[in-house]
Amino acid sequence: DEHAGVEEKNIIMKKVFLIIISSIFFMKVTDAQTKQETAVANAVEQLRNAMVNADSAMLDQLTMDELSYGHSGGHVDDKKEFVQKLASGKSDFVSINFSEQTITVSGKTAVVRHKLNAFTNDNGKPGEVHLLVLLVWQKTDGKWKTGGKKMVSLSGTIA
Repeated sequence: DEHAGVEEKNIIMKKVFLIIISSIFFMKVTDAQTKQETAVANAVEQLRNAMVNADSAMLDQLTMDELSYGHSGGHVDDKKEFVQKLASGKSDFVSINFSEQTITVSGKTAVVRHKLNAFTNDNGKPGEVHLLVLLVWQKTDGKWKTGGKKMVSLSGTIA
């Protein structure tokens, strides 16, 4: 039956069309997600550099006014205290290395997890820290800013 054959070809063509459209949509969503993850990764790298260089202006730009910075020892800094400790050398990162970083973006919120290994010189006293870190970022006025950070010690060292 010729009509049935034409109908079957139409159904197959519709399915192929839907698969192609779905694939294009998925690629666009994935591409947008990748761009957002890259933007967050860049902000995390800027924060790392600002912490090592004690760059108060950059720290101010990359952190929300409502910052909650939880240390592995339990103390929580607000934005002012966080920036002041780094600027004064009370908290001094000589070097910071991140590994095993993951970034999850959902709308205007991002969650970043990584291992942090750092050499420190807090108040002139050399040291090392090895931490698991959780950062929460929010896109505000087109820029990613961190509003929350929590660290857990990997080595028993309190940071």
